[in-house]
Amino acid sequence: MAENEHGSMDIKVQEEAFAGFIKWSIRVSVFSIGVLIFLALFNS
Repeated sequence: MAENEHGSMDIKVQEEAFAGFIKWSIRVSVFSIGVLIFLALFNS
């Protein structure tokens, strides 16, 4: 069985994927809030 050293795994790809997910989530949230504000202002 192979020995495992804690902290030796390369996680660069996972970090980039997580950063992309966070960036996408923020953009969707800002867009959704913008749409809600637009509807609240111009829904008469």
